[in-house]
Amino acid sequence: MKESDNVGHQYKVGGYVKLAKLWERTKDQAIKYNRDYYITKFQNNETFQLYDVYIDITGEKRIPRRWEMVRLLRDVSLGRINCIAVQTRAYLAANTDEFCCLLKYLFEMKERIDIITEDQQYNINTTRNEDQQREALLKMANDMIALKPKSYTKWCADLLKSMNDLDDHKENTENE
Repeated sequence: MKESDNVGHQYKVGGYVKLAKLWERTKDQAIKYNRDYYITKFQNNETFQLYDVYIDITGEKRIPRRWEMVRLLRDVSLGRINCIAVQTRAYLAANTDEFCCLLKYLFEMKERIDIITEDQQYNINTTRNEDQQREALLKMANDMIALKPKSYTKWCADLLKSMNDLDDHKENTENE
């Protein structure tokens, strides 16, 4: 899809932020700041409409254990979101294996899912897909996963279990 192909296309955006556990002390301010950031970024934008902002404040590196990321991916799988926006790709995954699992999971969904980052050096924007970026990312993910296919199967199973446990987790967290 070229940038000119975006005309009239509506992206439902999920803004995602992963902050280190040390932000727990100023959690309310960090959540407000990041929520306001995405609201401002996408307000009055005809192409990109913000659906929700997902903010993990955790030391957990694994995606299936980052509850806001799990909620985001559940919303993606339910068709509520078709574009994930992050300030840096490091928010998406803590390591290459998880990044590749995430890319494969997202890019092989029935409905097209796009990713936008604001990284200066390694900017990802699959909505424009310059230089076939989306296909190159999926090839990288497939090549990595081909080395350890059982790891991807386990990652998907863990993610699905977390999606199923999401409502129980939310209820337990609210009761604390």
